[in-house]
Amino acid sequence: MSAPPSGVPPLRVLEALGIGLSPTGEVTEAVTSEGAYYLEQVTITETSEDECEYEEIPDDNFSIPEGEEDLEKAIHIIGEQARDMHILEQQTILPARNVMQEAIEDFLCNFLIKMGMTRTLDCFQAEWYELIQKKGTDFKGLGNVPDVYSQVMLLETENKNLKKELKHFKQAAEKAKEELLSTQKERDFHRMHHKRIVQEKNKLIADLKGLKLHYASYEPTIRVLHEKHHALLKEKMLTSLERDRAVGKISGLQATLKNIDIGHIQVPVIQDSYESASITRESGDRAGHSCEKENSSEGPTQKSLREAREEVGYKTKMKNEKKQVSSETGGAACSDLEPPGSIVMHPCKDYLISCSEDRLWKMVGLPQGNVLLTGSGHTDWLSGCCFHPSGSKLATSSGDSTIKLWDLTKGECTLTLEGHNHAVWSCTWHSCGDFVASASLDMTSKIWDVNSERCRYTLYGHTDSVNSIEFFPFSNILLTASADKTLSVWDARTGKCEQSLYGHMHSVNDATFTPRGHIIASCDARGVTKLWDFRKLIPIVSIDVGPSSGNEVNFDPSGRVLAQASANGIIHLLDLKSGQIHKLVGHESEVHSVVFSHLGENLYSGGSDGTIRLWI
Repeated sequence: MSAPPSGVPPLRVLEALGIGLSPTGEVTEAVTSEGAYYLEQVTITETSEDECEYEEIPDDNFSIPEGEEDLEKAIHIIGEQARDMHILEQQTILPARNVMQEAIEDFLCNFLIKMGMTRTLDCFQAEWYELIQKKGTDFKGLGNVPDVYSQVMLLETENKNLKKELKHFKQAAEKAKEELLSTQKERDFHRMHHKRIVQEKNKLIADLKGLKLHYASYEPTIRVLHEKHHALLKEKMLTSLERDRAVGKISGLQATLKNIDIGHIQVPVIQDSYESASITRESGDRAGHSCEKENSSEGPTQKSLREAREEVGYKTKMKNEKKQVSSETGGAACSDLEPPGSIVMHPCKDYLISCSEDRLWKMVGLPQGNVLLTGSGHTDWLSGCCFHPSGSKLATSSGDSTIKLWDLTKGECTLTLEGHNHAVWSCTWHSCGDFVASASLDMTSKIWDVNSERCRYTLYGHTDSVNSIEFFPFSNILLTASADKTLSVWDARTGKCEQSLYGHMHSVNDATFTPRGHIIASCDARGVTKLWDFRKLIPIVSIDVGPSSGNEVNFDPSGRVLAQASANGIIHLLDLKSGQIHKLVGHESEVHSVVFSHLGENLYSGGSDGTIRLWI
């Protein structure tokens, strides 16, 4: 191959398989099976960027000298720095390089080389150079090869992006399909649930209609029973009136026969001791002779008098016998003129406090039973009392809707807590001595802050009278018993009900903890006593000693014996270990309260017969 004629511009390096010209003008070489092809080797030099001179920016200290702090100067200096930086950036900007498109002749040469058509290439180059030498062809109109490859690359890139988007959309469609299936399943589940609820509602409506019809069938029977009840009440009232009338006649006859003396006949006299009186007759010949008329016939008046004397004599005899029995079994200290409503033991000393219906409370020394202190101030009967943990103070609850705090060293009332709308049945001290809790007939309980003298919380939840209240030892847990047949456990810090215990069928009169606090005992108006597991809040055992009402329950210090005060005058002692029940009989009427001594050896009870009895 001959070299190109003189005056012809050097041809660019043809790109063969592995031979090409880089954008920067550097020649890349590749080795093929036939070797490298050159028309003319030309070295293209390009100004290196390393030979460019850059203006060095001096690192001046632009800090403001000390003592010359001036805002305007600082702003001026910052502005000058910004202008300098802008000028330097404009000077250092390099012009962008234009990517030259490939010429037509280069494209044809490269194509022939790649296809291995060397003879065609030689012919093309010979004719091409001849045309160039003749200069008879205008090469400007030929232009460059259209950048089809660039367009193909762009199309391929766009195709790839579209494929990626398509894949993304397919994934999104699959995810949407899964969500659609999940939503359809949830829809089906809720639809079935709705159908089941509708069925249950229809069933409840049908049951409610049946119950209404059933209740309506009982209304005539209830109406008849009400009428019978009213008729019996009327008969009872008439019987009471007849009885009162008969008693009035008997009393009048007794007064008349006492003052009338006919034919030297002395009428029988009813003595104060209600013993049988003798009838004596005096005759003229046998003066002073007396005889009993046992075999003589009795009239209606004499018969009524005899029956009245026998009834009164029997009651007196029974009363004397019971007092004798109680004195033999333990004795009775009649320290109250009125029935004691509640009795409590001093936490440390052998003192006993009793509250009574005469609006007084009394401190009694044990075992002598002498009254040491008496407190008055309430305007109605006293229902309960409780010692301060230190034993120096006393809290009393009353029917006048108040709670009073007493200083036992002075015997004076120090604070009156008012807030209940009805009678207060019970009160209790917290173990810290700063709070008092009360239970009332107004269906609420209250927690009082003694230091601030105000109500901290009012506990709502019971639907009937709250009869008893007690703090769990050394904690913020509060236990209440109510006439709505439930027990409730409260958090005294928040004033909220934590748990309600159901099981009693009648009004719950009292509830208390064991000294260890793991068992709760409660009694109701039908004499049923229940034991509850406080940790699990479930019933353990139920003891029925009714039908007389159980007024109060109390544990001994060991927690093994439970005493219940009953309305029939009997005290029931339950041994929790053996399960045996013992009865203490001695009170003539209802027993209101029971309490054990400090060592548990003795038991004290207060009843409506006006006595406090000691059981050994």
